[in-house]
Amino acid sequence: MSQVVLIVDDDPVQRRLLEAMVERFGYRALTADGGDAALALVLGDKPTPVDCVILDLVMPDLDGLGVMSRLRQAGIDVPVIVQTAHGGIDNVVSAMRAGAIDFVVKPASPERLDVSLRNALATKALAGELQRVKRSRDGTLTLDDVITRSPAMEPAIKSAQKTATSDIPVLLEGESGVGKELMARAIHGSSARRAKPFIAVNCGALPENLVESILFGHEKGAFTGATEKHTGKFVEADGGTLFLDEVGELPPAAQVKLLRALQENEVEPVGSRKTVKVDVRIISATNRDLIAEVKAGRFREDLFYRLHVFPITIPPLRQRPEDIAELTKHFVARIAAEQGKRIRGLDAGTLEHLTGYRWPGNVRQLENAVYRAVVLADRDTIGRDEFPLVAANAAPRAAIPTIELDSAPQTAPDHMFEAPADGEHVSLAERLHRVNPAAMTPAQPMLALTDAHNDVRALEDIEREVIRFAITHYRGQMSEVARRLKIGRSTLYRKLESLQLDSESGEAPVNESVDAG
Repeated sequence: MSQVVLIVDDDPVQRRLLEAMVERFGYRALTADGGDAALALVLGDKPTPVDCVILDLVMPDLDGLGVMSRLRQAGIDVPVIVQTAHGGIDNVVSAMRAGAIDFVVKPASPERLDVSLRNALATKALAGELQRVKRSRDGTLTLDDVITRSPAMEPAIKSAQKTATSDIPVLLEGESGVGKELMARAIHGSSARRAKPFIAVNCGALPENLVESILFGHEKGAFTGATEKHTGKFVEADGGTLFLDEVGELPPAAQVKLLRALQENEVEPVGSRKTVKVDVRIISATNRDLIAEVKAGRFREDLFYRLHVFPITIPPLRQRPEDIAELTKHFVARIAAEQGKRIRGLDAGTLEHLTGYRWPGNVRQLENAVYRAVVLADRDTIGRDEFPLVAANAAPRAAIPTIELDSAPQTAPDHMFEAPADGEHVSLAERLHRVNPAAMTPAQPMLALTDAHNDVRALEDIEREVIRFAITHYRGQMSEVARRLKIGRSTLYRKLESLQLDSESGEAPVNESVDAG
């Protein structure tokens, strides 16, 4: 999704000129004919999120300084570029003191406005990312810090907001790299326990013979090498939150002790005869199907029900393409600052290029790709060439000789149906192409009606190809796919299963919605 620029000016001609320039730069433009109209957009009952404001300083109702004052009072931290026909030093000083990030004189040239917008958006992204990193380290990260604009994330965010007001055990489900630990930290930072510790444990990285010691602690001399007393992660998290990442990796013996700790709110250190009372809020995470693990006997059923009290599913990045641009912007700002490089953003078209990729490694893969791109960049903007892996995987496949359904002629010359030469297999589409190459237009989606042996393809095969194309075309948004195909979503999922497309497309119906109960 493009970044949104709000243009506030009482002059309709100036508004149209600015709107045309902003959209030509690759942003989405919103317009308001005065200060009151702008505040109604940003602070109304249904506020519209904006990334930058181009604000006229002199307007008949509420002037630019008044708009900036009201935005500051409402806590809206958005970069403002002030513009006016009068470029006196007093106006510049007043605007900067009021919080403007830049000042341009009407009529602003496209080059000057483009630079100003890029700098304003980069500064905002960097400031927001640095604040987010600081809050993450301080344990004060909140759900407002979760970067998302995708409707697919709304159920997860709403569910997380409900859990933040209680101590209910939460199980975060989702593929590797979707941001489960970030969500756990945000839930902790939004809860009453925010001033207490947040302790994260990667259960998949614990040595099997030390799991109990690390989680529950041990006494001095409890085993060979135990030269000092260790309190354990449960005691470290006392009063706060314990995050058990990849909880499905725990060995059976540790699962038994974990179940007892959750039931009794106490732990027994290795080598100790006394238990220790703890007050810990448990948030666990897994990229496995724990129900399948329970059925296979690899995960205790009673522990599953202890952890699976309030499940929250975080959708993969391919199901929320609207987040790719926002995440990329924040990653570029932070990594460029860390690497000491001045990078204003991405070239036009590069974000669209990234959005078309499926990102099997999710947010973690996107962050690593941006890291590599920032290091490779020789200019102050990043282009497609800095994402070679994405380019290689997003490249279109070679076209298959096909016939466009709407372009097929009503009649065909007799020689089109002549038998091919010995040993030559020529499809009906290829024969049509030899007669009328214009019928084979690569600009439109094609559908092959015959197979390599010139036989009409089975209806099931054609249906499979249409559904596969629709899923790719609408970037995995299953509600939109069903609507465009004019079938119900449940019917679509049944067809995915019957046509064996569910595993191929990587879509999991259960991840499409979140149980808010």
